[in-house]
Amino acid sequence: MSTSDSKVVLVTGCAKGGIGYEYCKAFAEQKCIVFATDILHRMNDIDLSPSKYIDTLELDVSSDESVALAVKTIISKYGRIDVLVNNAGIGSTGPLAELPLETIRRAWEINTLGQLRLVQQVVPYMASQRRGSIVNIGSVVGKVPTPWAGSYCASKAAVHAMSNTLRVELKPFGIDVVLVMPGAVRSNFGSANVERLGGQDWKLYKEFKEAIAERARASQGRKATDGGVFARHVAQKVLRPRPPKVISFGHMTGLFAVLSWSPLWVRDIFFSTRFKLHKKL
Repeated sequence: MSTSDSKVVLVTGCAKGGIGYEYCKAFAEQKCIVFATDILHRMNDIDLSPSKYIDTLELDVSSDESVALAVKTIISKYGRIDVLVNNAGIGSTGPLAELPLETIRRAWEINTLGQLRLVQQVVPYMASQRRGSIVNIGSVVGKVPTPWAGSYCASKAAVHAMSNTLRVELKPFGIDVVLVMPGAVRSNFGSANVERLGGQDWKLYKEFKEAIAERARASQGRKATDGGVFARHVAQKVLRPRPPKVISFGHMTGLFAVLSWSPLWVRDIFFSTRFKLHKKL
């Protein structure tokens, strides 16, 4: 296979059932050379072998050493990374007044610093060739935070801030930065969120246990956008000669766009009612 005309794409967080898995297939359909990466114990779930355009590689976004090794491996094989898709992330559901700081710290380490860790390793190579695209996966809740998910929302808000800064800072080197803001997209994200809640024993918020669990699975309703459809939409836009600065797509993006322009009291009423916080105890 000739690689001269093929984009080399690194995607993080690619276990089967997630959106990263769909990104890999979507970029491969565009005849990109794709490296599907994830942590070791999830690598067995990645079954993309039928595609000659996809290879798998171990990568833990929370480890400096793992990130450096993965990037070095790709560079040694192809000499470049044209597109970085910072997809790896975990949920973090629960009331901020009670959610353990270690749980919050873990989410921010993966969702926020994990993205920056990849950026810092990949940018020198992109800068040397004066081109490249960095795709950071944010969320509509990074712009409009919701109750019971303040930790996750904050981690994505930081991704938005970093992306908006990087877009300007990396422009002199010919590097594009694309912020993706998914709405509700069908994946295993909701079930993983609910599973993490299993060991939590709320004190102040014990009467809200079901409402908290509902928030954990909120993005996975029957109207959620198909993961494959979402990934193909993103891949096609990212591979344009001039990719957009922001891609907002998926179920509920319209609602969150309206909420982002609404007065805070409107947002508060909406979310208080939606997540059972409208009554005093």
